[in-house]
Amino acid sequence: MNRSALSTTMSMALTVACTAAAAAQTVPDRTVLPIPEPQHPHSTVLDARKATPPPRFEVKAPAGAPNVLIVLLDDFGFGQSSAFGGPINMPTVDRLAHNGLRYNQFHTTAMSAPTRMALLTGRNHHMTNMGSITETATAFPGNTGQRPESIATLAMILRYNGYSTAQFGKNHETAVWEISPSGPTDRWPTRSGFDKFYGFMAGEMNQWAPTIYDGLDRIERPPTPGTIS
Repeated sequence: MNRSALSTTMSMALTVACTAAAAAQTVPDRTVLPIPEPQHPHSTVLDARKATPPPRFEVKAPAGAPNVLIVLLDDFGFGQSSAFGGPINMPTVDRLAHNGLRYNQFHTTAMSAPTRMALLTGRNHHMTNMGSITETATAFPGNTGQRPESIATLAMILRYNGYSTAQFGKNHETAVWEISPSGPTDRWPTRSGFDKFYGFMAGEMNQWAPTIYDGLDRIERPPTPGTIS
């Protein structure tokens, strides 16, 4: 085979390899997160004007992936809402329930932070170091108030699969001593899988003058009419 024919054969082989690789990448491997960036064959084209770049790597949610909405209410019993046969009429919740799924095998810990962490991770609350609320954390394993890096939140799993994620309202999953301008911010919502957070960072909060955060930034609240600032 002469040099010209060999060059043509190599170019065809490279084209076939790139085409096959691109076809294989249409269905990413979601068993490992983050989804690894595909490896493309090295280009042998020396002239940049003739080189073809590989497709841009972008993780998107699977086709037909459902929206995920979780509404968590403190101090609210399983059988209180009309969605589960309770006496409190909640038509919006009823509509969501009729168009979604109803789970009835999740057991709370009768405390907010441990229950929320169990719901966020799918793990026993002691596995996430949330044996109690963050305000009563200790140095004992299982109750340090600090979620291990080895345990991912549902939001993180969704974001790694191409979802846009957000949390609004109460966050009670960050240790008290980590809520400061100096951090550390590893376990704040926007470092725990949520692209957007708008709410307060505590178990209890003044409902008239709450301390609100937008992501990592504390929001300056305008003075309430009729009060002296």
